[in-house]
Amino acid sequence: MAPSSVVVTIEKPNKFSLVEINGSDSTLLLEKQKAVSPKQFTWFLFLKANRVFACLSWLPMALKTTFLSVKKRIALSDVSDEEAKSRRLYRFIKVFLFISIFALVLEIFAHLKKWNLNMIQPWEVQGLFQWCYMTWLSFRVDYVAPLVLTMSKFCIVLFLIQSLDRLILCLGCFWIKYKNLKPRINGDAYDIEDGSSFPMVLVQIPMCNEREVFAQSIAAASQLDWPKDRILIQVLDDSDDGNLQLLIKDEVSLWREKGVNIIYRHRLIRTGYKAGNLKSAMACDYVKDYEFVAIFDADFQPNPDFLKQTVPHFKGDPELGLVQARWSFVNKDENLLTRLQNINLCFHFEVEQQVNGAFLNFFGFNGTAGVWRIKALEESGGWLERTTVEDMDIAVRAHLNGWKFIFLNDVKVLCELPESYEAYKKQQHRWHSGPMQLFRLCLPAIVTSKISVSKKANLIFLFFLLRKLILPFYSFTLFCIILPLTMFIPEAELPLWVICYIPIFMSFLNIIPALKSFPFLVPYLLFENTMSVTKFNAMISGLFQLGSAYEWVVTKKTG
Repeated sequence: MAPSSVVVTIEKPNKFSLVEINGSDSTLLLEKQKAVSPKQFTWFLFLKANRVFACLSWLPMALKTTFLSVKKRIALSDVSDEEAKSRRLYRFIKVFLFISIFALVLEIFAHLKKWNLNMIQPWEVQGLFQWCYMTWLSFRVDYVAPLVLTMSKFCIVLFLIQSLDRLILCLGCFWIKYKNLKPRINGDAYDIEDGSSFPMVLVQIPMCNEREVFAQSIAAASQLDWPKDRILIQVLDDSDDGNLQLLIKDEVSLWREKGVNIIYRHRLIRTGYKAGNLKSAMACDYVKDYEFVAIFDADFQPNPDFLKQTVPHFKGDPELGLVQARWSFVNKDENLLTRLQNINLCFHFEVEQQVNGAFLNFFGFNGTAGVWRIKALEESGGWLERTTVEDMDIAVRAHLNGWKFIFLNDVKVLCELPESYEAYKKQQHRWHSGPMQLFRLCLPAIVTSKISVSKKANLIFLFFLLRKLILPFYSFTLFCIILPLTMFIPEAELPLWVICYIPIFMSFLNIIPALKSFPFLVPYLLFENTMSVTKFNAMISGLFQLGSAYEWVVTKKTG
């Protein structure tokens, strides 16, 4: 049955109108449609053609402008050697990706054609292309697959060993929490009314072109709660900007006028990066009057009670050489990059540093937010400029000389995380190339030292090989090379528990110290897989003493 009325939309070039026509007038509707449709259709075609021609004329101009802009930026950019090496590496990755995509398309084509060694006999091969593909299949099964299988089994063993190490660290952390194991202060506290009972403490703030953060670090150090005549603050400025030097001098003068015992030092010969800066400051004659030295990087802001929470641990324990505090981050929620960094560093402090400090009395000095016994520094050879990880260097040498370390997880010092990927990548390159430099230099000293065999094994196999060399090696090789290759080499397919179950379980363990970051578990997995390229590259450069291993780039701060 036909409807009693019909609603029709009539489109015109500039407007729309609705006309309701009763069923009895349907013939009138048809007559009007026949009268106006050709004209409307012509207008419609003209409008569409106009838009198409406008788009076609705009697109080449936009592409040309974009191309010229990119070309100009490339021509004007100053490309360093490190950037050139990184570009070569990523160019290789791009070529590898292109070949992989081509191979994937070829495999799909062969699958649709049902080209298989088990289904096609040699006399059934037709055409050169099919013959080449069947030859590749035979070569892959006989030679390539066994090699990939052997390499994957080796990496899986390393992966399991490293996962077991992390699991043991996590169990140790749970045990510390369960038993409430914390470093205790031996002896009585210092007499607040008698300032002479407090030991002499030297506070050092090394910095280099830290325009954004120097004021806040100087202010925080100047407000440390310690007798004024028992503390000296050294602002160790390595800046090469004359205007910035004047600003830092003015800041130091401002606090000196307020009664703070603070001095400004600037080296004329700025060699050795941070290690050279600290070594020069420790060579001052007045340092012999001080018993302890607290070190803070330029972006660190200790609480006023920092020294009262750390220095008393040295009392009654003459073998204690270092008290390390934990880092806390002011910008951990700034962006996705800082959130992912916070996951890694929370695990590092909460699990690695705390467990090693509680059960082994040894861990890598973090370079800042720590208090050293000056005697321990001097007996261990002082600051050396031979690597870019001077903090780890002095920690290893102090451990070889029998000094003990403790980690205070409850004492936190505010600092800043790198907010840009470029700054973070340079920082990670230094953190992963330096340990390999140090391992080459320290191995003979470790073997010939007088410490116990168990401590030597811990240093060589756990501290250096497993956590500094094996971790970046298998992460890159297994998940960035072998896993993609199994897409084209099904004979070398990895077990599901290797590519799924264990990585997810270990990621859960990593994220426990920062539970608020749990929603970022998947980005964290992808991020770690991506960063394995940079970490592997840094590890290789440090192990084989390549040029980039000796480069020190100050991590950019935003304040």
